[in-house]
Amino acid sequence: MNALIPYLVSVFLLLLIGLGCLMMKRDMIRMLIGLEILFNAANLNFVALSLGRAGFVDPLGQSIVMMAIVLDGCVVAVGLAMALNAYKHYGTLDVRKLRRLRW
Repeated sequence: MNALIPYLVSVFLLLLIGLGCLMMKRDMIRMLIGLEILFNAANLNFVALSLGRAGFVDPLGQSIVMMAIVLDGCVVAVGLAMALNAYKHYGTLDVRKLRRLRW
């Protein structure tokens, strides 16, 4: 149980950094970075909690994390494409200004 504590502390810190980045930043790129930090916190939590007794690791947790990493990459690629398209079309990446252009 003592080996699990540093992982859970780092997951909590990554979660706080990701949520802070999502709440404080208004730039789409920085929001995507915050979202990726949140994804990494979830993946680290999955791997840390898949650690069993006597140091054995459950391969199911690692395989789920591998698929989640691939899906996270796809999400970020689509988000970057949307940000590039918004910048080309509107000339800004500020989400407050883009929200006003909705109607």
